[in-house]
Amino acid sequence: MAITNLTIIRRSLAARMFSTVTTILTVAVAVGLMLILLSMRESGQKAFERGTGNMHLLVTKERDRLVSVLHAIFYTAAPGQYMEWREYQSILDRYAGAGRGPGALEYAIPVQQGDTYRGFPVTATTSEFFTRFSIDQDYSADDPAQADRRPWRFAEGRPFQGEFEVVLGSQVARRTNLRIGDIIHMTHGASTFAGDTPGAHVHDEYDWRVVGILEPTGSAHDRAIFSNIVSSWIVHAHDRLKRERTGAFTITEQDLVDDDRKITSVLLRARVRPGRQMSTLIGPIAFELNREFTVAEPRTEVTNLFRIVGNIGDILLGMAVVVMVSSGIAILLALYNSMEQRRRQIAVLRVLGCSQRRMFFLVVSESAAIGLGGALAGLALCVPASQVVSEVMMRRLGVVVEPSLDWPYVAPVLAGTVLLACVAGIVPASVAYRTSVARNLRPAA
Repeated sequence: MAITNLTIIRRSLAARMFSTVTTILTVAVAVGLMLILLSMRESGQKAFERGTGNMHLLVTKERDRLVSVLHAIFYTAAPGQYMEWREYQSILDRYAGAGRGPGALEYAIPVQQGDTYRGFPVTATTSEFFTRFSIDQDYSADDPAQADRRPWRFAEGRPFQGEFEVVLGSQVARRTNLRIGDIIHMTHGASTFAGDTPGAHVHDEYDWRVVGILEPTGSAHDRAIFSNIVSSWIVHAHDRLKRERTGAFTITEQDLVDDDRKITSVLLRARVRPGRQMSTLIGPIAFELNREFTVAEPRTEVTNLFRIVGNIGDILLGMAVVVMVSSGIAILLALYNSMEQRRRQIAVLRVLGCSQRRMFFLVVSESAAIGLGGALAGLALCVPASQVVSEVMMRRLGVVVEPSLDWPYVAPVLAGTVLLACVAGIVPASVAYRTSVARNLRPAA
């Protein structure tokens, strides 16, 4: 029975099992690292772009535009500056008319941030957040063609409607195991996941009930908790009045004073024509508001951010390429060193009718098999490793990145690995090609 090329390659790899496995693992680590970097970079940029949603402008009192976007939209930290409610009202009054005609703004959504629950940021806002703001950049609630589209999808429950109701992002629900109807208490300022932050002030005077859980969005909003802004004002007003009154008491919205109605940002979207994303009003509005506030275009700031971190990503990617090349060198050395022990085997195969070209092909194919095995192992390694990296990024940086493997870059990496292995196999294949039959079949002295 004739021995096929596949049989020869399989037996050759099995005869050097330890060397084969270690070389495959070396290639797998290089491929896995390359795929992780590519997937995280691609997914990270998409996550940041989704997070900005369909808003055109972000208005805050922060000193830096990029910082305001990172704080308000991506929850990297609590904003450090507050806006007065009268300032928000002035924005509404200014752009409800003032020569621009009614409806210059599609929405102006107030947001207050600063509280947390077990380390997850709380965003206090109005019901418009769930009816007009959307992570879909193309969404417009005023576009009749989009009447059947929903800005947010709920896995369970509904948006908050009354006071002291909260909606959980998907990551919050998954990690805390909270369900519809559960009661939680907010913490003023930062808190830990365990909920035992030393010196933290817990707003335990008021119970917040979970009424909704969002479906995963792949954005930073997955790790946020959303509540009614009036409820947040009441809770903080209670802290103020507790210093003035004695005994138990409750307050309502009517007890609030202007100083209680603080916000940290305003999400703005100018009215656009149906089917379009941008408006000619954005520039003039931003220019006028920038005299009093810090006005950022979130999409522009995200683009600028990735111009900065993109250089770092390119450096890391270059390092991954170096590791990949080193794995190819490992294949070359493993096969080259084995040629010395296999000269007699090669000579025997030559005597049995194996041509020089076939020997060259067998060694290159053996190298390609190692590369293919390493590529597939690296692909398998990349999946759980990406999840670990994503979890670490969420806990350490507060950024939700859902890694995904897209074939437009996975296929070239796998094909490139096999091609690199073939190139690495040329040198040992040349040694096999030039192996002398007569010299290596002589009896040992």
